[in-house]
Amino acid sequence: MKKILKLFVAFSMFFGLAACGSGDKKDDTSEIRVAMITDSGDITDQSFNQTTYEAGKAFCEEHDIDFNYYKPSSDDDAARIDMVDKAVDDGYNVILMPGFLFAEAAAYGTNTYPDVKFIALDLSEFDLSEASQEANMDALYSTVYQEEIPGFMAGYAAVKMGYTELGFLGGMAVPAVIRYGYGYVQGADAAAKEMNVNINIKYVYGGQFYGDADITAKMDTWYSQGTQVVFACGGGIYTSAAEAANKVGGKLIGVDSDQAPIIDGTYAEGMTITSAMKGLANTVTTLLQAVVDGNFSDYAGKVDNLGLISEDPSENYVGLSDSTQWSDSFSEDDYKELTKKIYNKDIKISNDTEKEPSVSSNTTVDYQGSIK
Repeated sequence: MKKILKLFVAFSMFFGLAACGSGDKKDDTSEIRVAMITDSGDITDQSFNQTTYEAGKAFCEEHDIDFNYYKPSSDDDAARIDMVDKAVDDGYNVILMPGFLFAEAAAYGTNTYPDVKFIALDLSEFDLSEASQEANMDALYSTVYQEEIPGFMAGYAAVKMGYTELGFLGGMAVPAVIRYGYGYVQGADAAAKEMNVNINIKYVYGGQFYGDADITAKMDTWYSQGTQVVFACGGGIYTSAAEAANKVGGKLIGVDSDQAPIIDGTYAEGMTITSAMKGLANTVTTLLQAVVDGNFSDYAGKVDNLGLISEDPSENYVGLSDSTQWSDSFSEDDYKELTKKIYNKDIKISNDTEKEPSVSSNTTVDYQGSIK
């Protein structure tokens, strides 16, 4: 995660091309205008929206490209589609869409505006197949991430750090969140077996991507019953876990981006032991660079599934944050060794979202359904 340039080059090699080596390179960016549309959150959610917004804004400022973002008036397809129309009417011809909620808007946009370039993050082929019309893939690039891998790493790290009472608080039970959660269970169980310790995991979905009093009450109960660390996975839902943890000195695991700065800065220093991360910013940067270079057609039509491409954690699209609280029981070298084993398939992680992962006798999982 640290070596951004290295990651950028690796990403380009992953698709079999160098982003800046095409003969049809465009030096003039005056005709490129980039807009981002938020999903159900805002650009301050410390998750998908904020990471996408900040990466898009930074790239466009560096390349003197007009950039703007649009927030739908409500959390539904019609409102997101309205923002597609608004952005195009305002003259934007590259649109960033973060999240699975954009299936309908992506299908509508790519068919209605085939000359506009749409870049979707975490929008799967399944999501697109559920839309009311088929997307025009010539105008769309999308990527999904192998969330089960950073989820596994986070669970493994937590147990190696000495935590035996764990929790998983997901947002909604959508595939990406489930992969994070089931990966977390698998990783925690793997570490428990290695160490021959017994662990307990409480597992629940909030039914939404933001915290509220009901979810905070559930987290209060967990922490009061001995839960030591909760993997809060789903936009702003971390606020409920953090509020409850702060009352008892509990710990959190962040998601998607490095959430330690916002969680620790708002609630308590050292609360976030690690974050399970996706390379959202680098995806945005790479695809916008392709637009600048005139290479978007090399990406259009793809729904790529990104995970590990190297034994070196810094070159991958998923992993743990640099702010991880390394210790003698789980050091940075241990993390590198774990990454190597997963990359080389010495450790196999299931991405099945239909069936709860099997665990050893060392692990007890209490699946509590959904709060909402």
